Amino acid sequence: MARSDIAGSMDAGDVGWQHQVMAEVTPFPRVGTVFFDTRADGRTLRLSWHEDSGTFVLSIWHHETCTASFRLDSSEAPRLLYAVGSALASGEVPPTLRASS
Repeated sequence: MARSDIAGSMDAGDVGWQHQVMAEVTPFPRVGTVFFDTRADGRTLRLSWHEDSGTFVLSIWHHETCTASFRLDSSEAPRLLYAVGSALASGEVPPTLRASS
């Protein structure tokens, strides 16, 4: 929703926007790391570990705005690492990562 849409909703007396739950957003992960996009246009991939839920959160940022996030259960982390390691070792994309046609 654009900022003007939010302001318009507030002016119209619509309080639905007040019931949206926002997670705490921190500029950099407390436990994790940041990867910078090769295009150098202000995009970053932030990886953070959340012990309380046993998840890794991968989030896409553009400057100071989080534009997307993905929660990966820790049990899936070895498969992710294997896929990346296999691609690096072989010089080609493993079959499990190829787009289906």
